[in-house]
Amino acid sequence: MKLRVYEIFHSLQGESSRIGLPTVFVRLTGCPMRCVYCDTEYAFSGGGNMTLDEILARVAGYGTRYVTVTGGEPLAQKACFDLLRMLCDAGYEVSLETGGAIDTTDVDTRVAVILDVKTPGSGEMANNVWSNLEHLKPQDEVKFVLCDRQDYEWAKQILTERGIADQCSVLFSPVYSQVNPTELADWILQDRLPVRMQVQLHKILWGETPGK
Repeated sequence: MKLRVYEIFHSLQGESSRIGLPTVFVRLTGCPMRCVYCDTEYAFSGGGNMTLDEILARVAGYGTRYVTVTGGEPLAQKACFDLLRMLCDAGYEVSLETGGAIDTTDVDTRVAVILDVKTPGSGEMANNVWSNLEHLKPQDEVKFVLCDRQDYEWAKQILTERGIADQCSVLFSPVYSQVNPTELADWILQDRLPVRMQVQLHKILWGETPGK
């Protein structure tokens, strides 16, 4: 089996509860969605085909405990499910960054799924697979990327209606250079929401440089 891989690189995890941890990122090519704030459009095409064994060999070369499979949308390639299983079998702590438009039922249960819920401002809300929320595990995380105050109010409603914070950690993230992080922090504190507010550490450190 082969996967179309855009890049494999070593960096600090910039998001989620693993923020700051040295991590190997396996970025797969392609995505069926076109979120208005996408910062990985460069990975919609390009890259090259690699066997799963070749990918594991590259990952092993970095000598790092944590691995994140991302995209694009990694689950758009069916062999991604096999890659996730093989990484877990190899003893890595594996996380998956997925946009929420593809069923996660068959993702290995050892994987920490970082699941986006697309807001109205993203332009992709209609593609949310809401049944994915039924498969959440304690080690998973649900992420809302917020374009404005309207997105915040919508996310707050979904959070309450669906009891997401009772299942796993919830992340509220401002769109880079669009939503003031301090304002988002104030909203969360005022409403006493049970969420983790996050900014993208890698962009603070390196700007919008690809492969960081």
